[in-house]
Amino acid sequence: MRWSNLALEAPAAPDTLPFSLPGAVARTFDTPGFAGMTFYEVQAKSIISHVPAASRMPFEWTINPYRGCSHACVYCQTGDTPILMADGRTRPLADIRVGDQVYGTVPEAGFRRYVVTTVLAHWETLKPAYRITLADGTELTASADHRYLTNRGWKYVTGATHGANRRPFLTTANKLMGTGKFAEPPKKCAEYRRGYLCGVFKGHGRGDARELDRARRYLEGFEVAGSRAEAIAELTAWPGLPADDWHKGFLAGVFDARGTGAGSIRIGSGDETTLGWMQASLRHLGFRSVLEPPRSAGWASQVRILGGLSERLRFFHTVDPSLTRKRVIAGTAVKSDVPLDVVSITPLGLELPMFDITTGTGDFIANGVVSHNCFARNTHTYLDLDAGHDFDSKVVVKVNAPELLRRELAASKWTGASIAMGTNVDCYQRAEGRYELMRGIIGALRDFANPFSILTKGTLITRDLDLLRQAAEVTRVSVSFSVGFVDEAVWREVEPGTPSPRRRLDAVRRFADAGFAVNVLMAPLLPELTDTDESIEATVAAIAAAGAAGVTPLVLHLRPGAREWYQGWLGRTRPELVDRYRSLYGRGSYAPKAYQRELTARVALAARRHGIGRNHAVDHRLAAQPDPPPAPAAEQLTLL
Repeated sequence: MRWSNLALEAPAAPDTLPFSLPGAVARTFDTPGFAGMTFYEVQAKSIISHVPAASRMPFEWTINPYRGCSHACVYCQTGDTPILMADGRTRPLADIRVGDQVYGTVPEAGFRRYVVTTVLAHWETLKPAYRITLADGTELTASADHRYLTNRGWKYVTGATHGANRRPFLTTANKLMGTGKFAEPPKKCAEYRRGYLCGVFKGHGRGDARELDRARRYLEGFEVAGSRAEAIAELTAWPGLPADDWHKGFLAGVFDARGTGAGSIRIGSGDETTLGWMQASLRHLGFRSVLEPPRSAGWASQVRILGGLSERLRFFHTVDPSLTRKRVIAGTAVKSDVPLDVVSITPLGLELPMFDITTGTGDFIANGVVSHNCFARNTHTYLDLDAGHDFDSKVVVKVNAPELLRRELAASKWTGASIAMGTNVDCYQRAEGRYELMRGIIGALRDFANPFSILTKGTLITRDLDLLRQAAEVTRVSVSFSVGFVDEAVWREVEPGTPSPRRRLDAVRRFADAGFAVNVLMAPLLPELTDTDESIEATVAAIAAAGAAGVTPLVLHLRPGAREWYQGWLGRTRPELVDRYRSLYGRGSYAPKAYQRELTARVALAARRHGIGRNHAVDHRLAAQPDPPPAPAAEQLTLL
C-alpha cells in the first residue's frame, strides 16, 4: 500500500510528517520500550488489501494495520567517523550518501578480503554513546548495539553473559580487525602545493590528466615574476628547511609522476638526488623505506615503502596523491598487522547524534576497523520511507483500521473471502500493546462472521483469546505461530527482537487448552544450522509438548531485501557455510525442491513419532480451521 492510499479526513495536525503524507500525526512515547521511535498515526482509505496473483501467496486478501516494526535493532556511530571510500580517500559517516561506493569485506578463499560495495541506505538517530579505545590510539564512538569484527568474531560494544542482554560483547581480551586509525589528510596550503609541483617535475612522469590538472591549478595559483620557465624553476627548486606540508606535497607529486601502489608502494627515479629526497621525506613523516636497485638495464632505481596495508593507507591518506586508481586495495586480505587490542570501553554518559549505513556486503570500514551495519528492509520503501532506520523507528499506524474494516465488510461488493493477517509485518508487534487495533479488527470480523487467519511470532495475541474464541464460534478462524527452532543461541542471532521460542510455545499451549487446533509453522528451517536431526527432533518434541495440532516445515526463503541481510550475516558469522548456500540457492530465492521435500519428510516422521495430528481434544464448537499461510509470509516475518 503506497502513501496514495492514505489520507487524513480531519484537519492537518501541527506535528505532521516531514515527508509527503499530509495530515499524519506524529507521536512519541516516554517509555523505555519505545525510546527513539516515532509512530505516525494515519487515517487509511482502505484496509483490506488485495494480493496480486503473481505474488505466489495462497490467499487473496490481507490486512496490515502497521507498517514498520518496533522490534528492530539500531547499530550506529558518530557522524565524524571516517569511512574508507572506494577511491581510497575517507569521508565522514554523516556525509555518506546512498549510491556512494565504499569498501566492505567478503569471505573468499579462506580469507576475509576487502571489496568495493554500494551504500544502499543512510540514516541518523540519537543514542547513548560509548568510547572504544584501541592500543594504537584509535578511538571509536558508537552505540551499545554496534558491532565490530574481532579476532573472535563479531561482537557488540556492550552486552552481558546472562539474562536478557546476553550476547557477545567487547572486552579488553579482544582485538579488532582492520588497518588501524586513518591518518589526517594534508592541508592544501602553499607549502604543500610547492612540494607537489616539485615532486611532479622532479619525477619526470608522463602525466595523467588528473595529475596534470592538479599541477596546472597549483602553478596558476602562484604569482612569480619572470617567464613561465623561471617560475617553474623557482617553485620546484629544492628547499632549505622544508616544512611537514612540503614533504607531504612532494611525496604526493612524485608518486603521481612515478609511483605504483599495487601490493606495495614503489616510487622510481633515475636521479640520485630525487631518490635521496624521497627517503628523507619518508623518514620525516615516520615511514620506513628501502632503496631497490634497477631490476635490469633501462630500469630506474625505486624507493619501496615498508609495511603492510596499514602503511599503504597511511601513506595515501597522509600525502593524498591525486591518482586514486593507484590506491586500489580490493582483494587484499583483512589482517590486523597493527595493535588493535581493545584498551577500554567507556560510557560517555550522554546521548549523541549517530549515523549508520546499509551496504551490499553488510559491513564497511570505519576509522580503520571492520564495522557491521544494519540490513535494509525493502517493504518500508513501499511507503517512500528509508529502508534502514525509518523501518526501525518510524512505524505507520492505521488508527482507523477497525472502523474502516467494518465499512468495507458491510459493502455490497465484499464477498466474504478469508482474510490473512500477519503476512507482511507482525500484527502483534509491541506497538499493538499501545494501540490495540487487533481487538477492534477481530471484533469486526466476528460480527460479520468473516473467516480469517493470523500468523504471529508475538505472544501479545493471548490478550485477545476471548475475542478469538467468540469469532471461532461463528466462522473459520486459524491461529498459527511461527517457531522455526528452539536453539536459543540461533534465535538471539537471527530473531533478536522477537519473543523467545519458549515463550511462543507457551502461547501455543494456551490456545490449545482453549480448544484451538493450533498450527505451528516450523519456519524457517535454516540449512546447515537448524536442519540437523538433533534440531528437528528437539523442535518437534517441544511443539508436540505445547499441544499443537499440526506442524508445517518451511525451508528458508530468501527474497530481495531479506536475501542481502541473511547472506551478509552468514558471511560474517558462518563463513564456512557460504559455499553451501550458494549451491543451494544460486541466484534464486528458493532452495531446491528435492531438499525441501527431504526436510518435509524428516519433520513429518518426527511429528508422527511425537503424536502431532493424533488424539488432540479439540473443542468442536470451534469451526473447522483453514490451513495456515505458507512459507513466504512466515519467512518474511522471521527475517524482518
